[in-house]
Amino acid sequence: MKRRDFLKHTLPAIALPAILDGWSLNAWAKSPLLQGISAAEDNGRVLVLVQLNGGNDGLNTVIPIDLYDAYYAARTNIAIPQEKILRLNGFDQTGLNPAMTHIQHMFNEGKVSIVQAVSYPNPNFSHFRATDIWLTGSDSDKTLDSGWAGRFLNNEFPGFPAGYPNNNMTDPLAIQVGGIISPAFQGPVTSMGMAITNPSSFYALLNNVNTSSSASSRAGDQLAYIREMSMVTDKYATVIKNAAQKIKTQSSLYPAQGKNPLADQLKIVSRLIAGGLKTKVYMVNMGGFDTHARQTDAKDTTIGAHARLLERLSEAINVFMVDLQELGVADRVLGMTFSEFGRRIKSNASGGTDHGAAAPVLLFGNSVQPGIIGTNPPITAAATAKDNIAMQHDFRSLYTTVLENWFMINQAASESIMLKDFASLAIVKGVNAPST
Repeated sequence: MKRRDFLKHTLPAIALPAILDGWSLNAWAKSPLLQGISAAEDNGRVLVLVQLNGGNDGLNTVIPIDLYDAYYAARTNIAIPQEKILRLNGFDQTGLNPAMTHIQHMFNEGKVSIVQAVSYPNPNFSHFRATDIWLTGSDSDKTLDSGWAGRFLNNEFPGFPAGYPNNNMTDPLAIQVGGIISPAFQGPVTSMGMAITNPSSFYALLNNVNTSSSASSRAGDQLAYIREMSMVTDKYATVIKNAAQKIKTQSSLYPAQGKNPLADQLKIVSRLIAGGLKTKVYMVNMGGFDTHARQTDAKDTTIGAHARLLERLSEAINVFMVDLQELGVADRVLGMTFSEFGRRIKSNASGGTDHGAAAPVLLFGNSVQPGIIGTNPPITAAATAKDNIAMQHDFRSLYTTVLENWFMINQAASESIMLKDFASLAIVKGVNAPST
């Protein structure tokens, strides 16, 4: 998708802003990226996507202990001391950044799966284009106007928004929690008309105040659609509020409001899931992973900017899963982190890392098949500034796995959605990897 067309399709997205615990809620009622999953068999399962904006440094996240000498030689100024690497039960050759104690605990409890070296052929190193590729599921040399899950949904909810919500689907199909809809975060979505992201607009909807005047400057055939969407989001505001009000208490482990923005977002996701929303997909995000400089503290590489990000990520995912467990809905939830790309093997002279290719993906939940899929990426002590982590797994295999093994979409439908036949991985308990 060209940037001009991308902006045209994404900026006027319809969003539902609700203010819960200080965060806005954006309901994606017709997102080709996310809608598709809702049309799968209604098994109550939920996918939570955690986007790490900027390109996470995989080598300082999941660290190759068996290749430590080469790892250290390639990035001496940011390498984690070997004795500080967190160990993983049953996987002596691989460890975690010392800031990820909560993820270490979850892994050792069997609630985390690590997929090594995830990317795609001929990776792109532009933040915008790489994000577009991840969200559409396209090849690097192709552009798509539809999202990976939305291609399935295209025939499942014809005519939206007319007739929605209805008895079969009363709730938003996907919800992004926090912030405003941006082209980088939304990916390739259809034109939704407008975004409602401030508290006053939300409460105006709750009080049945006519908000169509905000769209009056938009001309042509968009206007009727925008007005219709306003009425739909008004109904979604009610169901979201009702679901949230059903949950009176949540885990005491959550940090104070504002201390960990990702945890604040996931707290709302947990509340809405437990409150009974039928929403199938949630998306949350955290930024700051574009660590070109000062990635670690100059005197102590176990702390610094990247470590703070990984600590917040680890803390947020852990308390989210604890909360879901206490609320009795943890078995329904599968979580997945992703970033638009990884970083180079060799660090730069500014104490950071530049845009690279493959990086690990974390999946979490009670239903993941615990362990590590893939091997530590090859590293040479003589790595140059251009050397990249080689791909072991195509990111679209993860999407295929989610569709087939989590949402139970048949293989033929999955292949149609992903536009190619990608092998699924042994991520979900009770589902074996395909034979090779």
